Amino acid sequence: MEIILKQDITGLGYKNDLVSVKDGYARNYLIPKGMAVIATDSAKKGLAELQKQQAFKQEKVKKEAETLATALEGVELKIAVKAGTSGKIFGSVNNIIVANAIKEQKNLDIDRKLIHMDEEHIKEIGAHEAVLKLHKEVEVAVKLDVVAE
Repeated sequence: MEIILKQDITGLGYKNDLVSVKDGYARNYLIPKGMAVIATDSAKKGLAELQKQQAFKQEKVKKEAETLATALEGVELKIAVKAGTSGKIFGSVNNIIVANAIKEQKNLDIDRKLIHMDEEHIKEIGAHEAVLKLHKEVEVAVKLDVVAE
């Protein structure tokens, strides 16, 4: 079944994308939750018109994401946490802590939902990496140096 996404869905697509999914997934989950609508002919025409209007706005957003990416390229964030003698962290480092570190060290506001790490939570001291997906075409990798306080 073809549907039009009403919001970004990880692993499926971005807002206003036309995607094909299984009927049950669309009818039982995506459509009732308001995440998508069925792609009828009239909905496709409306989507085409909307995409024409948003092309200019999207280019502006993409340029802003690229400038933010160049500002963050090659950045190494130092995150100090409480840890034991074995190198295990008391608690964990997640995307909220990484977003706060970017705010403190680089004075840039990054939404925590744009930060993706290999593990959901970092639980050991050492060098790690986080990927910031600033736009669907713009990503930047940031090195994290997790150290004990």
